[in-house]
Amino acid sequence: MKKVVVLAACCLLSIGNSFAQDADALRDAGDAAMKAKDYPTAVAKYSEYLKQNNYQDTVRIFNCGFAANQAKNYAEAAKFFDMAVKMNYNMDDAYVGAAMAYRNLNQTEDFLRTTEAGLKAIPADNKNKANLEKLVYAYCIKQGQAAQKKGDLTAAEKMYKEVVDLSNKSYQSKAYYCLGAMMYGNGAKILQAATPIATSDPEKYKAEKAKADKDFKAAKEYLTQAVALDPNDENSKKILASIDEVLK
Repeated sequence: MKKVVVLAACCLLSIGNSFAQDADALRDAGDAAMKAKDYPTAVAKYSEYLKQNNYQDTVRIFNCGFAANQAKNYAEAAKFFDMAVKMNYNMDDAYVGAAMAYRNLNQTEDFLRTTEAGLKAIPADNKNKANLEKLVYAYCIKQGQAAQKKGDLTAAEKMYKEVVDLSNKSYQSKAYYCLGAMMYGNGAKILQAATPIATSDPEKYKAEKAKADKDFKAAKEYLTQAVALDPNDENSKKILASIDEVLK
């Protein structure tokens, strides 16, 4: 009986060593693929290795996220960068990597969740804080313009206001301009549609003009903020002059 027990123990040890060797081989293959910039292979090898490693190797978790982004496998990139963030490994770069992945997946809520957390966690003097703000600016302005084009002003306003909350004054100014120009355009549209009934239905015209004036006043507030941040913003100044004429 003792011989059987010893034999079984030896077999288990042998299997354990075999798994360890397989894992090491996968890790090394992933490293080699990374060095060769063969990113799809790196993702495949690292993914298998990390499963066997029970996701304990923070270096390869981060590397797998990087390789996945390079391979345009954005879902995997987001997964591994999120792991790196949770494990507090290379956190500033991991936040940027995850944000880029969610941007490319067009997953707005995940993108905003990631960038908001990253901007809170990353120190002001870290270059990746500026990198995250740049990502937020570019993504949110683009999404805001797309929503505005579809006529969804509520969604557009939400996206533009994400930029207003950043620390970069240039980004803030552009976001305020977008908000102001949007509200001015909507007010002008309402007023133009109501003008033909100014004489035939003065009460309805009055109600519509009140709606337009509300938008003009909101636009004025936004554009005033834009000029305060950027005194050279001639576009905002032109619209402000037009608003002053309309509100006389």
